[in-house]
Amino acid sequence: MIAVIQRVRQASVTVESQVIARINRGLVILLGVAQGDTEQDVSFMVQKIPRLRIFPDPQGKITDALQDINGELLLISQFTLLANTEKGRRPSFESAAPPEQARLRYQELLEQFRALDLSVQAGMFGKTMVVSLDNDGPMTLILDSRAGKGVNKVKNLLHQADRHT
Repeated sequence: MIAVIQRVRQASVTVESQVIARINRGLVILLGVAQGDTEQDVSFMVQKIPRLRIFPDPQGKITDALQDINGELLLISQFTLLANTEKGRRPSFESAAPPEQARLRYQELLEQFRALDLSVQAGMFGKTMVVSLDNDGPMTLILDSRAGKGVNKVKNLLHQADRHT
């Protein structure tokens, strides 16, 4: 499970010309569910994301978490995060979970975030959406539940690419 987490001042999701979700200060989470993701992957995200200390305190130090600032959360499904672009020019999405499995994990994550008494909004699973947001910072993080340590996998890939250029 991969999450791209963006700190925002505000964000909204529009489907078929209708705004279906809107948040103020908080986090937008773009979520990609991979084949084989389980409840453990959901649990990792639920334990990690709301507690990430990525918001400034009144003195401007980055010490506060979403829960500390009473921030809001907008969860958006995005299978394209699992794209494989190693061969050719057309991305392969074979690593993405089938829609029924992805929907289940997405719903589990949504319900568990709501169980934490967070203000949670959601995009529409499987729909084409227009996502509008005002990045704050910008502050953008990538979490991979299987790596367990954020962007280590991405850093390794970038390092390997640098060596080959």
